[in-house]
Amino acid sequence: MTCQKGDITKFLFSLLLGIGLCLPVVAQSGGQPRKHLIYFRDKANSPYSLDNPQQYLSDRAISRRHKQQLNITPRDLPVNPVYTTGLKNKGAEVLYASRWFNAAVVFCDSSVYKELVKLPFVKNGQTLSRRNTNTVTIRNGNAAPKPANLNNRRTNTDRQTYGAAYNQANMLGVVQMHEAGFRGEGMHVAVFDGGFVGVDRAPAFTHLFEENRLKATYDFVDKNQDVFEKDNHGTNVLSTLAAYQPGSFVGNAYKANYYLFITEDTRSEHNIEEVNWLLAAEFADSAGVDVINSSLGYTTFDAPSRSYTYNDLNGSTAIITRAADYAAATGMLVVNSAGNEGNKSWRYIGAPADADSILSVGAVDSLGRRAGFSSVGPTADGRIKPNLVAQGLLSAVVSPGGQVVRANGTSFSGPILCGLAVGFWQANPTLTNMQVIKYLERTASQASKPDFLLGYGIPNFTRAHALAQEEENKSLIFPNPVQNNQLQILMSKEFVNQRIFVTIYNTIAQKVVKEVITTTPVSRNVVVDISSLGPGIYNCVIAGNNGPTTFKFLKI
Repeated sequence: MTCQKGDITKFLFSLLLGIGLCLPVVAQSGGQPRKHLIYFRDKANSPYSLDNPQQYLSDRAISRRHKQQLNITPRDLPVNPVYTTGLKNKGAEVLYASRWFNAAVVFCDSSVYKELVKLPFVKNGQTLSRRNTNTVTIRNGNAAPKPANLNNRRTNTDRQTYGAAYNQANMLGVVQMHEAGFRGEGMHVAVFDGGFVGVDRAPAFTHLFEENRLKATYDFVDKNQDVFEKDNHGTNVLSTLAAYQPGSFVGNAYKANYYLFITEDTRSEHNIEEVNWLLAAEFADSAGVDVINSSLGYTTFDAPSRSYTYNDLNGSTAIITRAADYAAATGMLVVNSAGNEGNKSWRYIGAPADADSILSVGAVDSLGRRAGFSSVGPTADGRIKPNLVAQGLLSAVVSPGGQVVRANGTSFSGPILCGLAVGFWQANPTLTNMQVIKYLERTASQASKPDFLLGYGIPNFTRAHALAQEEENKSLIFPNPVQNNQLQILMSKEFVNQRIFVTIYNTIAQKVVKEVITTTPVSRNVVVDISSLGPGIYNCVIAGNNGPTTFKFLKI
């Protein structure tokens, strides 16, 4: 089986890889070469511009931003190729370039590295790994040690169709979601992991190739497009989303389009893996991906890489956490496993599960009781994590050989829940990524009393979809209270596709903000800049063709 990739995919990879840097690498003589992250000072005099985003973003990526009222920003611009050429002139091998971090991953020895950080356009640098290696180690992932063949465990029609995956799907209302016609059609999902052994052979994945649903593959560890090797973990993870073999196993979003990326190096644990995740997220953004699933987490690294302490899990310190929030800022929904440290000394979530704009997922058993290994919150700055939970104890997954087996871990509760999120967003396409998270949280099993063990609890498609449809005819401040300088308004249908007037008053009826905004048929989202407002209570009046609507909101 082969995967076809379009011209836009090849072009976007060329930006990541820095195609065009054809200068010879200068001989190095400063000890063992390592990978380093070199940060640049600016993006001045770049050949790329905000006025022509088609140079570096696909139409789907631009459309995703427009639908969610997100601007294209300087962070979206590729790095200046003059700077990457300058690094290579000093003897470094440039492996990748990062738009969001305005940086490049290089491979060089310590003497060259010292020269790089002295360059006038370089801000600083960070060592990411001890050494380079070309050996490959295959491991079995998190599959249970005694996998049972579960293909024949059936009772009624639904159970016969879903096989062993029935309970984990039904717990979230996914069976009803599929019956309603939401199986991931038109959605694009990227899966980050350590390898996808057997996906190109197992019958449960055949439809991905036959229906051209596998859009791109790439190994960011070894810089090639072969991902059907190295590790079983990604295979197990992908199956909960994408597998389709009625009577044996049905994944929760089996009609979606998929991108498979290796970011995890199973041979060691270094900060370079966080950067691999960053680069994969940037490519996913550029290609127009809607949802990222990541069953990865990091706290402790091999020397000399820097490990994280609990205090670092504050949503803004870890490389991968910052990358996850940047991904969310482009309008992608990021779903990440909480971690399996709940019954160990660490106990807490890892990075990037601490990111404040992503959906972090813990694990329960088949009866909805917390799995002991499921990592807990809060984050170091006191936020609720995990956000939600799904079945992660004795989850059903597909092995590389095509057998249905049981496996334990938030590695599996994450993608199981991700499949729900994909279908829910498909059913409610005018929502933003953050609104998807909030609707799932607001209708979860313990939404009225969230905690640091299960977060808001177990979500359900039927409840979340009913609330979203009910509120489609209402205009809402979302969320309220407002914690930043952007007031997000989810408009009702009566305010769509027209000019609307947004006026904000303080508590003594003084007009403090006034904007005129034109809404579109494809988006109900309006963003108003309230950076000029201090903390306090305000009244917001929205006026359109059908008269005014008034809201009260709190800025904190």
